[in-house]
Amino acid sequence: MELEQLRIFCAAAERRSFSAAAAELYISHSTVSRAVAELERELGAELFERSARGAEPTEVGRELLSGAKQLLSAEAELRERIRETGGKI
Repeated sequence: MELEQLRIFCAAAERRSFSAAAAELYISHSTVSRAVAELERELGAELFERSARGAEPTEVGRELLSGAKQLLSAEAELRERIRETGGKI
């Protein structure tokens, strides 16, 4: 599980659309689809219920979204602390 995959997953889950996530992140729809498919393979679970109306996160997807947001927030906070201290924590 890579942080970039989680960023892409979060964007898709929050917007309930792979196309909207792709547009927001300035990447292709196929990149979003590939990242989600890789996560689904790795986790052995479907993360979205896909339909013509969009992509609704499954129960597992909602759980992953919650955890992924925490991880991404922690990563951003750590980066900021390191920048603020000039790399000396």
